[in-house]
Amino acid sequence: MEYDEAKLQEAVLALLGAFEFENGRVWKRYDFAVMDARHEQGCITDPHGRTESVYLTPEGLRKAKALAAEKFGTQV
Repeated sequence: MEYDEAKLQEAVLALLGAFEFENGRVWKRYDFAVMDARHEQGCITDPHGRTESVYLTPEGLRKAKALAAEKFGTQV
C-alpha cells in the first residue's frame, strides 16, 4: 500500500495540535492515556517500560492497516 505523504504529514500535525499544552509545547511521543487505552483494548503491547517502541497485536495490526488505508491511501 502506498500512502499519501501530504495526508500523513497533515495527520501528524493534527495529532501534535490535539496534544499541545503550554501554548504550543508538544511531546514527541503519543499521549500516555491514549497509549494505555490502546493497550487495554488489545491493540498494542504494554507501552510502559524502557523500550521506545511497542508491537501491534494481530488485531491491532489489522485495524491499524485498515485505518491507514482508509485515511491515507492513494489510488493506484
